[in-house]
Amino acid sequence: MRIATYNVEWFEDLFDKHNNLLLDRNWSRRYDVKRVDQATAIADVIRRVDADIMLIVEAPNTGRTQNTVKALEKFTKHFGLRQKAAAMGYANDTHQELAVIYDPFVVSVSHDPQGVISNGSKSAQAPRFDGKFRYDVDIDGKDEVFEFSKPPIELEVEHLASSQRFRMIGVHPKSKSTYGASTEKEEIAQSIKSRRKQLAQCIWIRQRANEHLENGDPLIILGDFNDGPGFPGCKQMFAHSGVEIVLGYDSPTADNLVEPHAELMRDTDQAWTLSTSRFYISEHHRYQSALLDYVMLSQDLYKATKAEWRIWHPFDDPECFKDREMREALLAASDHFPVSVDLNF
Repeated sequence: MRIATYNVEWFEDLFDKHNNLLLDRNWSRRYDVKRVDQATAIADVIRRVDADIMLIVEAPNTGRTQNTVKALEKFTKHFGLRQKAAAMGYANDTHQELAVIYDPFVVSVSHDPQGVISNGSKSAQAPRFDGKFRYDVDIDGKDEVFEFSKPPIELEVEHLASSQRFRMIGVHPKSKSTYGASTEKEEIAQSIKSRRKQLAQCIWIRQRANEHLENGDPLIILGDFNDGPGFPGCKQMFAHSGVEIVLGYDSPTADNLVEPHAELMRDTDQAWTLSTSRFYISEHHRYQSALLDYVMLSQDLYKATKAEWRIWHPFDDPECFKDREMREALLAASDHFPVSVDLNF
């Protein structure tokens, strides 16, 4: 069984307000890419990755007239993809939803949120992700109240052929940028505030993970974390990055989640430069690469399935690089690249 996460940049801009695909020669929101070309590239990537279930980060919008599930199912039907079904969790106000597409002949999927409803008036352990989380993230004796701009999607998944069930949490923790800061002092203050928010969201996710691990639930947490091991600025002010918190590096070793790419990048002395994304930095006229997307497994799931990970990078993955059509599709579709894991049930 193959599971993947894929952040698709400006996916929602490929649909009109009635969820119809815009397959025309107008420019997409991707630089120098037409809408029909981006849509075709996205479909090509999904087809070639061939995941049984794929988390779509920044999925099409749900709003007054738009619907994420309808848009995704229209997309997969139009391009003849086997991932015919879609599911989503909580809608949000950002036009970037968290959703999954999947092959209904391979897996069954149901949205199954956990936790108590909380308005943040008092502390609660791992409250529901569409509520509020009260926590003293910087240990200064003062609680703060946090919430997700993109609440994680929580799924109960069953692999039909083996009847294996597992929990799957799709995430996109994100905080505001320092846009609008007029002085260096304001920029630093906003940056610290954003980092506290991002870390609090990851602590919240980790608390949910702890509950599932205590219950013996096989668990997968995946998505775009906007963060990485040893993320700059973390260690000077905070003990760990958000990714390290979710992986459980403050927890007993037996409760650590497994993610080999994150583990490799924790070693600052090694020379690897793994990445799952590529952004153009106009100031320097260069592309910047970053490791932001992960698929984390509970140890029982990892050991039982002989899991194998892959980053579908157009330049760093030899097969993707040699395959011109796949390489160009990856570059046209998004500024992120899929990450997959193969599980042998």
